[in-house]
Amino acid sequence: MIERTLEAQVHAARRAFSAVVVTGPRRAGKTSLLRHALPTAPYYLFEDPDLIARFRADPQGFLDGVRTPAILDEVQQVPELFAFARARIDAAPKKKGQWFLTGSQESTLMQNVTESMAGRAAILNLLPLSSRESPRVTLLRGGFPEVILRPKTASLWFASYLQTYLERDVRNITAVQDLSKFRRFLALLAARHGAILNRSDIAAPLGVSVPTVSHWIDILETTGLIVVVPPYFENFGKRVVKSPKIYFVDAGLVCHLLGIQAEAELERSPFLGAVFEGHVASEILKAQIGRGARKELYYYRDQSGLEVDFLAPGLHQGMPGVTMIEAKAGRTPTPDMAAPMLRLRDMWRGSPLNAAYVVHRLPRAGSVSRALTPGAQAVGFADFVDLINW
Repeated sequence: MIERTLEAQVHAARRAFSAVVVTGPRRAGKTSLLRHALPTAPYYLFEDPDLIARFRADPQGFLDGVRTPAILDEVQQVPELFAFARARIDAAPKKKGQWFLTGSQESTLMQNVTESMAGRAAILNLLPLSSRESPRVTLLRGGFPEVILRPKTASLWFASYLQTYLERDVRNITAVQDLSKFRRFLALLAARHGAILNRSDIAAPLGVSVPTVSHWIDILETTGLIVVVPPYFENFGKRVVKSPKIYFVDAGLVCHLLGIQAEAELERSPFLGAVFEGHVASEILKAQIGRGARKELYYYRDQSGLEVDFLAPGLHQGMPGVTMIEAKAGRTPTPDMAAPMLRLRDMWRGSPLNAAYVVHRLPRAGSVSRALTPGAQAVGFADFVDLINW
């Protein structure tokens, strides 16, 4: 069992809320997290047809037989459960940490939580493993637990994962008729991993409308497969590009979609830089989630072409302001890599920017100094992970 950083938030939430809801991508480890955090709690999986039938035949009788605290897994299969759980919570509001619920399809799940459990449930989001949680997380394989445990079968696992995702999650959320076209959409989006989103460029080769592409992107975001990084345009007005960037949350999944199966292929791939950039973005989000903060990540680009990969508020412990990050897959950081961040800071009057980092991969031999240029530091990826996890 790999201990998850989010487990501390589960224990904090159970002391303050009657229910705890853990959402996130399918197979990210939600069930393992809760069963490890509550080893003696009874467990109910609502993907078992017999269990679903028992619940629907007599919901009150079923819940009467549940000893709390209890783990109810994949509750999006029985959305009516929320109303019954709410009634029991309201009948004993001082009893905390009674119901622990998981679900993979965030859109359906969150709608029911919003309507039925407002103020009664803590909402936690679990992503695949971070580099802090396991040193076996890599650019090529990513952080899904089952891939980490069995890397030799990674290609088969990702293929099966996508098939399950398409046939279950996508069809359950929306009426996508042509799954083969949706699969092509995934491949096109992977080729634009880390790029500024242009929906028309994606819609045209697929022969679908721009609103359809927007809807499909919403599906990927609500099911936790991608993160949409908006532009940071505070105090900059119309000079700033307003379209977001799109990243797949897991580096291993995007490598699979790009057809990259070996380290040597990734090293010579034109997508190496984008994959590393997305990996850095994912680690920032996982660090924020792990300490109970909201996911908050931006990028900057203006009409003159000045671009900074990431701006992250509250990245440093006890230090207010916004940290700038340039993610570079190369192993030799140079002062010119920090130039966009320094230009942005110089032009931002009353700047809340507190630090600037060039995050890079370490050389296979030797070491690299953090000293880069006045106002910016070079930080190896592992050191960066330590820096953001406080």
